[in-house]
Amino acid sequence: MDADANHQGGRIGQGGVKPQSFQKVIVDSTAQEKAIAHPTDSKLLERARQQLVKLAAEAGLALRQNYNREAPRLAVQVGRYAHAKQFKRMRGSLKKLKTIVGRVWRDVERQSARIPEALQGKAADLLAKVKRLVAQKQRDKNKLYSLHAPEAEYIAKGKARQPYEFGVKVSIATTHKEGLVVGMRTMPGNPYDGHTLLETLQQVEILTDCQPREVFVDLGYRGADVPPGTKVYHHKLKRDITQRLRRDIRRRSAIEPAIGHMKNDGRLRRNWLKGADGDTFHALLCGCGHNLRMILRKLRLLFGPNVGWPLLIHLLPVLRRRILGGGSGQSGQCAPGTFAHWRPRASEI
Repeated sequence: MDADANHQGGRIGQGGVKPQSFQKVIVDSTAQEKAIAHPTDSKLLERARQQLVKLAAEAGLALRQNYNREAPRLAVQVGRYAHAKQFKRMRGSLKKLKTIVGRVWRDVERQSARIPEALQGKAADLLAKVKRLVAQKQRDKNKLYSLHAPEAEYIAKGKARQPYEFGVKVSIATTHKEGLVVGMRTMPGNPYDGHTLLETLQQVEILTDCQPREVFVDLGYRGADVPPGTKVYHHKLKRDITQRLRRDIRRRSAIEPAIGHMKNDGRLRRNWLKGADGDTFHALLCGCGHNLRMILRKLRLLFGPNVGWPLLIHLLPVLRRRILGGGSGQSGQCAPGTFAHWRPRASEI
């Protein structure tokens, strides 16, 4: 997303979000898991062999041997040996299974010129994935964890209950006081949190047309680069920390339950959309859904517990006129309630 994206500004009238709210934000990151099975070597190798055999049948290729009986037995055997902690036998069965998959892959690749034109793209993609799968080692980086979602990455957040997560890292920014989501984007490549802060603040500035002046983060963001005029605070800072700043730093943890609600109520926990574009749009939609749920909760407090989506749909035209009815503000000057409407380009997703 780029600051030069095509956008228009608008003003929220009385009763909207105060302009001071956009000057203080909380930033954190979480893992958005992909809808894939837990990856194991035996499961991925067997799945790759099955897809190669299916491709050969669709293309009319005659394989020397498809290993439809031996390969599934070896895949089950690997899991049993691992459960029994017989790791030497497990590695032997896994080596045999990898050899079998390599044979089928080479057999299909030798006959790739005979594959019909309609299946050439599918075959090239599958052959490249299987080659990458067979060649990868235990300690390699950028490993393949799923054949249908090759963009899934390994993320270790240090959780005792869930040491490993497979998906993409998502950076989240909320207002310090209200907890509204003002920035949410995926960070492919599993970068260090501090290296994502600048891009997150750029997105916040695009969405709100206001550069945040104070950003409250955890210790994972120490040493991060930020735009001029923005200060980063975490709980280890001691110098020039006033009573007001100490109180604001303690409120940094308010973003944690917001992330929990987005995961449990807003479907952020598991992404079913395809590809890297699906990761990006799923994260954006989860952030929008969180804000809508907060609006509904406020409406229920005002009009009663039975108020829900019908009233919100009825009020949408009014909200649209109030939000989009004004002029545009200048970036970085925090016009009252000014939003910059952006449209992500495909190259920037």
